[in-house]
Amino acid sequence: MRLTDPVSGRGAGTDRSFAAYGLPGDPGTEAFWAAAGAPASVRADDGSWVTLFLWRGAPASIGFESWSEPVPLRRWAGTDCWYAEVPMPARLRVTYQFLVDGTAHADPFNPAGAGGDRSIAATPDAPAQPHWPLVDPGGDDVLPLPRTRVRWAGERLGGRRTVRVHAAGGGGPVVLLLDGDDWLYLHPAVTAFDSAVASGEMPPVTLVFLPVRDREAEFGCRPELWEGVRDELLPLVAETGLPADLDRLVVAGQSLGGLSALYAALEFPDLVSRVACQSPSFWWTPGAPDLADPLGGPVGGALGARLRERPDLSGLRIAFDVGEHERRMLPHCELVETLTERAGATVRVSRSASGHDRAGWRHALLRDVAWALV
Repeated sequence: MRLTDPVSGRGAGTDRSFAAYGLPGDPGTEAFWAAAGAPASVRADDGSWVTLFLWRGAPASIGFESWSEPVPLRRWAGTDCWYAEVPMPARLRVTYQFLVDGTAHADPFNPAGAGGDRSIAATPDAPAQPHWPLVDPGGDDVLPLPRTRVRWAGERLGGRRTVRVHAAGGGGPVVLLLDGDDWLYLHPAVTAFDSAVASGEMPPVTLVFLPVRDREAEFGCRPELWEGVRDELLPLVAETGLPADLDRLVVAGQSLGGLSALYAALEFPDLVSRVACQSPSFWWTPGAPDLADPLGGPVGGALGARLRERPDLSGLRIAFDVGEHERRMLPHCELVETLTERAGATVRVSRSASGHDRAGWRHALLRDVAWALV
C-alpha cells in the first residue's frame, strides 16, 4: 500500500492523507500533529506490512538496528512533516532512531524507547513482551539501577569496572548478564526480571550485570574473561551478602556474548552448565571480524569445529534463540544447535520476531533463563 504525495504525485489513488494509518486531517497541521503517535502499520496484500514513520522539522533519515539500511524521509508538500512508508516483513520488532545531520534522536511520538536516542517499533503480529515496560526516551522515566555494586579490579582482563548486582524476588541462582550495561541503560532488565519473578514465571534470581569494554577482545574464544569471572568476580558477588547460588549459575549472552557463553560451557564446564544465548555469533573464527564478509567463512565457525570433536556435554542445559529475519546467521546457528544436542546437551531452540536486535531478544532472555533453571 502506498499513499499519494501531493507534490510528487507518487503512489496510487487520490487519498492525500494518512487516514489509512488512523491519522485524520492534513499532514503538517497542528491537528495532525496532535493526533500523531508511534509508527502505525497497515497490512499489504502479501501478508507483510507497510509502516508509517513520522518526523517533524528538519530533513532526516531512519537508522534501523541491523535489519535495514537507512531509509530517507520525504517531505509532505512543503510542510514540516517528513515521513517514510517502510515495507516490513511479518513478525518484526526493531530498534530505530532518526538521524539528523549526523545526530541520532529517539522518536518523539513513540513512548517505547531504548536509551535516550533509540525507539522500538513492532508490526501488529509481533508477539507481546509483557514484562518489559514502555520507557519514554523523551520523558522523565529513569531506569532503576541496583544499589548493590562491586568493584572488580579485573587483573586477568586489565582495568577496573563496576558490576551491579540485583536480587530479583529476594535473590537466588546467579544470572550473569553479558553486555550488562545494555540491560541496565537501554532495556530495563531489573524491572522485567522483577515482573517475571512476581508472576511466577521464574524463580527468584540474583542478576549480575557484567559490563564489557572491548567486545571483540573479551567475548572472542579466549579464557581470560572466564578465568576472571571464576576467580575474581564471583567471589566478590558472594561477599555482597545477597543470595548467590553459584551451583545453578546461568550465563546469558547475545551476539558475541552468546558465542562467549557457549565457549565457557565448553571450556569451563565446572563453572558454566546453564546457558541462554540469543543470536550467538557462531560464524566467529580468529580474524573473521576483520574480513569484508565475516559471516562468509566456515559454517559454525570455531565452535562448530570444536563441537565436531563430540565433547561430552551431557551436563549442559542450553537455550538457543536467533532472530527469524537473520537469514545469514541461521545456517551457523542451526549447525551449532544440532552439534550441541548430538554431544548430549539438553537443548531448547526458538526463533524471535526480529533481526539482530536486542529489542527482539529480550523476551527470549526471560523465557530462556527461566527454562535453564528448571
